[in-house]
Amino acid sequence: MSTAPWTPHGMALLDYFHGDTSAKIVVHGDDGETEVVPISVFFRGPADFSALEEAALDLCRGRVLDAGAGAGCHALALQERDLPVCAIDIAPEAVEVMRKRGVKDVRCADLFHFQGGPFDTLLLMMNGIGVVGDLAGLDRFLGEVHRLLSPDGQILLDSYDPDWTEGPEASASPRGARRAGRYIGEMRFRLEYKGEKGPPLSWLFLDSKLLDERAMKSGWSCQVTWQEEEGHYLARLIRAGP
Repeated sequence: MSTAPWTPHGMALLDYFHGDTSAKIVVHGDDGETEVVPISVFFRGPADFSALEEAALDLCRGRVLDAGAGAGCHALALQERDLPVCAIDIAPEAVEVMRKRGVKDVRCADLFHFQGGPFDTLLLMMNGIGVVGDLAGLDRFLGEVHRLLSPDGQILLDSYDPDWTEGPEASASPRGARRAGRYIGEMRFRLEYKGEKGPPLSWLFLDSKLLDERAMKSGWSCQVTWQEEEGHYLARLIRAGP
């Protein structure tokens, strides 16, 4: 996977670490939507974690792989809990920031090519599963990730249902609904920082029922352990029994 799409994000993390607390990135969606994200969100401490994040950290056990770790906020919290944690990120700037912030084991790598383990927990927070890009990438991930985990290892991930509704109409949309010829959660973005845009990147937002279906086909059992408003959820995957 190319690091180029993440360069704006990495540079923003580095600038924030060096004192520019106003640093922010602009996220341009191919649907015309634009979102401004303050970089401070990646430097939060445990006091600022959401209930979902706290639930995820409470479920972590054994040796943890924090993938797409950003500025290392979750890795640092796990270290405080005396859990051995390895943090990886594809952006070298993020790796530099984590090392300087005190994350003990940091490596520059993407999830598909990382050689390490075995780990007891794979942690993918802040919609970290999105890095698989699309449904085909999700199937590849679910089929290959066992190489990183111990036999009783677990995956903890959060995502957003891209077509979330509440009330009686909540089940009206078919699972795997499509838009513009692709699954509605298969998004494409460009990141911008200080006027410089990176090349496009693919990102996946995944409804929990579709995750459960895909996980089962690859031999995983999926349980939603936390559900928040607007479709944000935490899921735990373990190997399915025989």
